[in-house]
Amino acid sequence: MYLSRVYVQWPKSKNAYTLHQSLWELFPNRPNEKRDFLFRVEQEKTGVGVSVLMQSQQEPALDIESVELKAKRDYSLDLHEGQCLRFLLKANPVKTIKDEKGRKNSKGEVRKCRVPLIKEEEQLQWLKQKLDGIAILKEIQISPCLPLYFLKQGRAGKVVPLKFEGLVTVADPVAFSALLENGVGPAKSLGCGMLSLAPAG
Repeated sequence: MYLSRVYVQWPKSKNAYTLHQSLWELFPNRPNEKRDFLFRVEQEKTGVGVSVLMQSQQEPALDIESVELKAKRDYSLDLHEGQCLRFLLKANPVKTIKDEKGRKNSKGEVRKCRVPLIKEEEQLQWLKQKLDGIAILKEIQISPCLPLYFLKQGRAGKVVPLKFEGLVTVADPVAFSALLENGVGPAKSLGCGMLSLAPAG
């Protein structure tokens, strides 16, 4: 994997969905392939641009218009059972419920929709379920993040993510590696789900 720092100028980063599209431009000649990268906005200056930390399976290309590749390096962790790691995760913890108004989809079934988890104990349980059998939470702190606004195909939306940080102990190194590569939870295209790890010591 590669870990990169990217700066995206404002016209290409003014909403979360546009930002995702702009980062994908760093991987040319792959228009129909899976978006196999994760990212997190580290700093934003309204009207100027955003600084992004990006994790990708493929090596990103050199700079393109309005998207500057500031730094990149190979990224891998030698995970082993019992290893204690410090983590940081910006995520969108949600649950799926049936449409309260009973609206139906094209199959005649009541539609389902995602709603955010509000209570901290629900948010903590959500993360524990994502890590079940993979890692054990040792310490955890949950804090709110600024909302992510996006415009996709003419429809406006908003996601209100949370920041999880603390300590975990690795239980299954193979499954943990897969979680690291694939990300945690929904809204990955909006900058959620990237798990950052560092030695606890």
